Amino acid sequence: MSPAATPAQASARITLALSLAGFSCFMLLYGTQPLLPQLTGAFGISPGTASLSVTAGTGLMALLLIPLSLLADRYGRERLMRLGLVGAAGFSLASAWAPDFTLLVLARAGLGLCVAGVPAAAMAYLGEELPVAERARAMGLYIGANALGGMAGRLIAAAVSDWTGSWHYGLAAISLLGLVVAAVFWRLLPPATHFEPRSLQPRALFADVRRIYADPGLPWLFSIAFLGMGTLVGLYNYLPFRLSAAPYGLGPAAIGSIFLLYAVGSYASAWAGQQVARHGRQRILLGMALLMTAGIAVTLAAPLWLIIGGLALFTFGFFAVHTVASAWVGHRAGTRRGLVSALYLSSYYLGGSVIGTATGWAWTEAGWPGVIAAMLVCGAAVIGIATLLRRLAAD
Repeated sequence: MSPAATPAQASARITLALSLAGFSCFMLLYGTQPLLPQLTGAFGISPGTASLSVTAGTGLMALLLIPLSLLADRYGRERLMRLGLVGAAGFSLASAWAPDFTLLVLARAGLGLCVAGVPAAAMAYLGEELPVAERARAMGLYIGANALGGMAGRLIAAAVSDWTGSWHYGLAAISLLGLVVAAVFWRLLPPATHFEPRSLQPRALFADVRRIYADPGLPWLFSIAFLGMGTLVGLYNYLPFRLSAAPYGLGPAAIGSIFLLYAVGSYASAWAGQQVARHGRQRILLGMALLMTAGIAVTLAAPLWLIIGGLALFTFGFFAVHTVASAWVGHRAGTRRGLVSALYLSSYYLGGSVIGTATGWAWTEAGWPGVIAAMLVCGAAVIGIATLLRRLAAD
């Protein structure tokens, strides 16, 4: 970063760099999601097994977020994020040409390993390097970029696969884009100026963990992350199976266009970051939890336009909930910002892996109504926690 850069320019560069990182992570992690019906046919596997191409990455990411965040707390964040983005794109490219499903899953797991070093470090970097007044807005933009990345990855993978007739080319396309984003990020990210190394001594670490879980709000916010992401992955994993079957019979490109709804999530994230200052965290969190749960219920309808409308309501509500919760976590984090961010994100991605995969059982046993019943339970739990947080008046 140039020494002559103004604080506003430095903040804009940081926000842009981290937004690109979030864009690439979500683009690569969920690139196989619209391709699940194609993978079931190509490898002769069940829908639940095919979903491992998504959850292998998110699951390993969830498991490694905490140890990698501790390393970032001790040794710095920039190198971990840079290497993580390059490695993730490389593993994604390897998965595109995997000769069998086992190797594909292993490559997707490697992708998750690399991506694990990025989100918690990014959230902590943002919290350390930006002024307090700018953090909520920047967090909203960062999460909005996550949504755009998820949308772009799914849409590009589906469109290229449909055009070429091969899922291999769909995954290869987003992998190459991931390499480009990694190169831009490598040059754009400014050096940290407020980073202070944290101790890795077990006694100090366990004391910090006890303080985190003794907080009246943080464990509940971690639970919201687990449940919310579980509903997102559950809905978007199994909706392609519903829409590819009769009476809809949609092809890969049409199904991939469903993920354009992530643009709604991107707007919701930026919007929620602004509304918190006006109406307070508790009110926005509860209102958006109600909205996302209502959207889940609407997708039970048969008309395609109502399914899409319900999914749009859910997507808006979910990303607003995630924005408010993640910014609230950063506000309450204290000195262990990286560890708290990692615990939140570990819950987030673990929820996507556990609930996303378990939803396959609901689909197999009861079809789409079974999926929606499971998702409504999760949504009701988020509403209950949001209500509890409002009653606690957690700051």
